[in-house]
Amino acid sequence: MVSLFKRLYLVFYPPQPEPTSAPLKFGILGAAGIAPIALILPAKNHADAVVHAIAARDQKRADAFAKKHGIAKAYGGATAYQDLLDDPEIDAIYNPLPNGLHYEWTMKALAAGKHVLVEKPSADTADETRRMFEYAEKKGLVLLEGFHYRFHPATRRMKEIVDSGEIGTITNIDARMAIPSGILKDNDIRMSYALGGGSLMDMGCYTLSVARYIVGAEPLRVVTASADTSSAFPRIDMGATATLVFPPLSPALSAASPDATPSEITATMTSHFRLPARLGFIPQLPQLAVRVTGTRGQVTLYNFSSPWLYHYIAVKTTDDKGVTKKRTEKDYGPDGWTSYRYQFEAFVEKVRGRVPHHWYDAQDSVSNLQWIERIYEATGLGSRPESTAQIVTD
Repeated sequence: MVSLFKRLYLVFYPPQPEPTSAPLKFGILGAAGIAPIALILPAKNHADAVVHAIAARDQKRADAFAKKHGIAKAYGGATAYQDLLDDPEIDAIYNPLPNGLHYEWTMKALAAGKHVLVEKPSADTADETRRMFEYAEKKGLVLLEGFHYRFHPATRRMKEIVDSGEIGTITNIDARMAIPSGILKDNDIRMSYALGGGSLMDMGCYTLSVARYIVGAEPLRVVTASADTSSAFPRIDMGATATLVFPPLSPALSAASPDATPSEITATMTSHFRLPARLGFIPQLPQLAVRVTGTRGQVTLYNFSSPWLYHYIAVKTTDDKGVTKKRTEKDYGPDGWTSYRYQFEAFVEKVRGRVPHHWYDAQDSVSNLQWIERIYEATGLGSRPESTAQIVTD
């Protein structure tokens, strides 16, 4: 508990180093609730970056947000987003808008010559994502989809354990991200089909991403997929479960586990906005773990989506004599560094032309949306609607 409180204190009251003479200036599109933890606090802890402007549709909201977080400029009103993009002082944009607006405002930011960190999922469809990254490459700009968990050392430590062959050849992956009923209300934007809502878009994108990252390959096919819906939100998956099949591990990785012939890997992914109460009144605990099972054991990363808050890596293996061994690991990195802070570090490094500690390319983001769309197709709900925005590009 002492360690937890220390980490949280340093997250919300981070050390603020002396700034460089010309730090990167960031602007935020929308006064989103995720912005402080995802960008504002990481920027305060970074010597080469500053959040310089905020844009919101309501001027009073923009002013209040700027005052609360010490942001120099506040754009408000119907043209606020574009006004921010037209600001010559701004180098990079953070786009935490609803999913259905990611494509439009990321493309407009790129057209304005700004680097972009866009919240996950990058867009509503794979085709939109592809066009975004192609345009960023054409403009010579950095575009990153914000799967912050990928940058945290706990995630990469789990990958190391799997790749080492310690648990044998991978046979199964189970990734879950689900929360109990009562947290998300009916007016939440994640309940809006028009804005790209759905548990698969909001949470399932994480479970799919982590499974793809662990295996290091793309799935072969969707085996089964189902969705929980309601009469109030017939096109929104309150919950989604999908089973995909991945190819066997590459020969190089399989060589570390010569005890079995590599076979296809089954991965089950579960997301849910409203886990039903047990016995009708006992709330379920959040489900936030990814478990990888192999021929010699298994490894579990609990709270893979936000490991900076609290996590553990549990490893269980069986030796040649059939003796089971267990151990638990934790890896937080520097005090006060959240997964968002690691992501921010990598983004700034990339913009500055340096090699970040971790990165993933455009195809990774495109592929994640491709498989999300295939899962939605298998559930019968269909993909989220493409943007109708008309983007003028040079």
